[in-house]
Amino acid sequence: MAEGDAVRGKMSISDEAIGELVAHTCTRCYGVVGMASQGFQEGVAQMLGMDSLHKGVKVRRKGDELSLNLYIIVEAGVNITEVARNLIDQVKYVLQSTARLQAQEVEVHVQGVRAS
Repeated sequence: MAEGDAVRGKMSISDEAIGELVAHTCTRCYGVVGMASQGFQEGVAQMLGMDSLHKGVKVRRKGDELSLNLYIIVEAGVNITEVARNLIDQVKYVLQSTARLQAQEVEVHVQGVRAS
């Protein structure tokens, strides 16, 4: 390829792949015990296993805009506001640095609190 030639093509990333990337990022953040299902069963949040972490992330796209809803379980005794802020920053950073995607909106839904 000669200098100055542009590589042309298109890359697409599935919503499930984005969900996996975001969920794994969440589980590495301080204060997050795990990902939770989006609904409640008998008033109790269900913690998701490693093979279904992406189900704790709802991805919405509108054109180039990406919006995320994160459903998490936090560790008892942490400052939930700080955990949520850190989580939002980390998710935005990882999406930008690894997939060149920008999340316009990230909402954190704390589904439960557990002792680790």
